[in-house]
Amino acid sequence: MKNILLVEDDPFILDIYSSQLRSQGFKVDIAKDGQMALDKIKINYPDLMLLDMELPKVNGYEVLKALREDPKTKNIKTIVLSNYDEAGINAKYHIDIANFGIIKCFLKVSITPEEITNTIKEILN
Repeated sequence: MKNILLVEDDPFILDIYSSQLRSQGFKVDIAKDGQMALDKIKINYPDLMLLDMELPKVNGYEVLKALREDPKTKNIKTIVLSNYDEAGINAKYHIDIANFGIIKCFLKVSITPEEITNTIKEILN
């Protein structure tokens, strides 16, 4: 069973996506802020991380930066699920998505839980 870390601070989105992923056979761990995500990754290395960029305590950019600097976590597959599109993330955080190890970047308002699940299946198979 593949392990997904869902990093999101919105309880509604957490519920929808975790329910959808679990119904499709994934083990889902939840982090409600960036610091919790970093702590959980140390304990249980996920097969893939779904990451929001705007998070309490430690934002998504800082989570990615910390993961990419650590040889043990630098290869965690990451999908960004945010209110920013790729251009918005590049503008706000001054990072090039492709060179920062992000596989896909989705706008929350433009994607369904089913589409996310299908994308994850494609990536992990």
